Amino acid sequence: MAQYYEGIGRRKASTARVRLVAGSGKFTVNEKEAAAFFTRYGDVDDILRPFGATGQEAKKYDVTVMVNGGGVAGQAEAVRLGLARALQILNTEWTASLRKKGLLTRDARVKERKKPGLKKARKAPTYTKR
Repeated sequence: MAQYYEGIGRRKASTARVRLVAGSGKFTVNEKEAAAFFTRYGDVDDILRPFGATGQEAKKYDVTVMVNGGGVAGQAEAVRLGLARALQILNTEWTASLRKKGLLTRDARVKERKKPGLKKARKAPTYTKR
């Protein structure tokens, strides 16, 4: 098998394992075409931002992604981070440009747990005096 570069991206409850291989520009996510998997407007363009930051063409590489957990937004951002990390392994000189665009920073914000006696994590029931 050809040499591949792997990056793991996480966001919220999503985890994406991204493999990058020199190829013809085929982009598959969970064995589906990327545009068929991410149907929201702008998601595929957002995922491909690491290629633009490094000055590479997405058509030079085949990208295979296995993503699970979370929702659409979290999965898209997890794939983007995984792709940026795979490109960083491919060529370490691209690290500065990827970091400058904020593509190597893991967004650590996750849903806060619900506390007892509250309606949500911080929302308290309405106070009634009488």
